[in-house]
Order: sequence, then structure tokens, then C-alpha cells
Amino acid sequence: MDDSELTDVLEDAGLSPYQAEAYVALLGLGTASATDIADSCDVPDPRIYDVLRDLESKGYIETFQQDSLTARARNPDEVLEDLRSRSSKYLDAAETIEERWNQPEISEHEVSIVKRFETVVSRARELIEAAENQIQVGVGPEQFYALREELIAAHDRGVNIKLSICTSPGEEVPPLSDIEGTCTEARNREIPAPFFVLVDRTWTCFAPHHASVNEYGVLVKDRTHTYVFHWFFLTCLWEIWDTLYTERTPETPTTYVDLRHAVRDIEPLLNEDAIIEATVGGYDTETKESVDLTGRITAVDYTGSSIGRTDPVPLAQMAGRISATLATDNGTYEVGGWGAVIEEIEATEITITDVTYE
Repeated sequence: MDDSELTDVLEDAGLSPYQAEAYVALLGLGTASATDIADSCDVPDPRIYDVLRDLESKGYIETFQQDSLTARARNPDEVLEDLRSRSSKYLDAAETIEERWNQPEISEHEVSIVKRFETVVSRARELIEAAENQIQVGVGPEQFYALREELIAAHDRGVNIKLSICTSPGEEVPPLSDIEGTCTEARNREIPAPFFVLVDRTWTCFAPHHASVNEYGVLVKDRTHTYVFHWFFLTCLWEIWDTLYTERTPETPTTYVDLRHAVRDIEPLLNEDAIIEATVGGYDTETKESVDLTGRITAVDYTGSSIGRTDPVPLAQMAGRISATLATDNGTYEVGGWGAVIEEIEATEITITDVTYE
């Protein structure tokens, strides 16, 4: 580093241009009078004395009388420590700027746009690692493997995971041995789709598929917005596609995290006068406190129930208000689905524990 570059750095460190020039000159001279220092740099003679006093007050030099005012550079340990500290702060600032640019902080009820697909995947991993109840995933095979370890860990914790693997024409679906243990159920959409991860009805990570011209991502923390993404998943990535893998068996218990899917299976049983024992986990819609209820499902109702009956009932026919009646030892409750406000309970998990017939 030459004198000019060193002077520039010292100015960045807080010295004035004259102070930086005088200090660099004194480093080369060792010990010198004020006049000699002024002659060796661009500091005007009338200013050199003030400049030297300021450098001494900052700890860079020391002065003494020897025929005239004389100066020498002090042991640079303190100066070096200060410069290294500033360097460390610059590095920390650079890392913080990069991190915040790549991964903006998500606060309550916020939608953020990010510029890099890697940021969306990174956030998805973090959310999957923290998932408590349910995850919906729409990914290509390569993206599936990028999330596979986190999905396995979430599955081992008992999180309900719906996995839609979206493939391009001629693209191979991951083998079942790789899918098993990562999800509760997996389906194959035979059309490329956006990257999609929805966690616990609250968080969504979304990015256009790889053929998109623009690279960006959307990170959402908001139950209302996420509900819209939920329906995108159900209608575009899930409902009409073939099942690749499922843990569900004909025997009970059967667990649902979506009341609509539960009602679609329960309604035919009720029509056959079945006695359906169930447990419901969720929230009291008034107090927002968590609840766990056990009882019998005695009825179901949904806005489209008056439309002609088909088997199975199309999901769109259940897109309006939907509820189930749960009779318990402590009373009867109306149980709603995601975003329930009219019903007493918003169900996050419904488990059918037994089905019998009188």
C-alpha cells in the first residue's frame, strides 16, 4: 500500500486529510521537527502545529521541545487495534447488509419480495424445521431433495405433510424409497409448478418455476394471504393428481388436518347411520385458547350440500362455509375449518378413532 492509499485509509478511520498526511510523513521520518514534517507533506506551515497537537490528542504521536517543537510516532499498538476494530466492523456490516438483502426479516402480518431463489429455499428449510402441525409442499424432484432432510425430521415429530412432486415431461419421479418417511401422503403433478411451501397455516414460501423469466420469491406471514395459497395448493397441486404414496390405511384411526377432507369422508358414513368417534384439536374461536375435545361426530354441514350428491363430492362444492357437530360429555360444539369465525372451534386436527354401526 503506497502513501496515498494509506492516507485515504486513515481518513476513513477518522483523521482529517492534513492529519493523515502529517502522520504518514512522520512514520517515514521517525522523529522530526514540525517544520520538517510540514516540508515532507502538503500541510501548510501555519497549520502544522495545530495538526500535530490534534494527532497527539488522538494518541497517534507525541511531541516534545528540542530547539523547536519536535514529534515522533507513538507505539502503534493502540492505532492498530483501532484500525483492526474498524475493519472488523466493516466486515460485520458487509455481512449484515448481505444477509438482510438476501433474507429480509419477517414480522407479523407481512409479505416480502426477495430477489434470490436460494433465499426462498433457505427460509422454507427454517420453517419446516419449526413446523408443529402441518406442511403443504409443491416442489420439483431437485427441490424435493433440497428439503428432504428437514421434511424427514418434521415427519418424525408427527407433523402432517402433504407433498406434491411436480415433474416436467420425461422427468423421473423420486423413488418411493426416498419419499417414504418424508410425508404423510405424496402425489405427482405431471406439469412443472412453482416452488411452494406452506407451514402451520401461517407461513408461505413461493417462487415461480424454473422456466420463469424473472427470478424472485414471495415470503408471507399472514393467515389470510396464506389461506389463498392453501387453495392454490388444493386445486392446482393436489386434488386431481394421482397418489404416489400414503400412510393412510382403511383401518382407523385416521387423522385429517383439513376439515373439508374429513367431511368428505365422514358424510357417507353418517348417511349409513355410522357412529363416528373422534378427537378434535384446535382453538376456541372466541378466546383463541387451544382445545382438545373427544366425542361423537353427529352431523356435517357445508354450503354446497344442497347441490346434487356425487361421490366423491368435488372440493369446489365444499369451498364455502363448512362445519361438523361434535357431541362430547361436556356439551355439543360446532367445529369449523381454517379461519372459522362463526363456529365455536377452529379445528387444526381431526382424528377418527372408531367407526361402528348400530
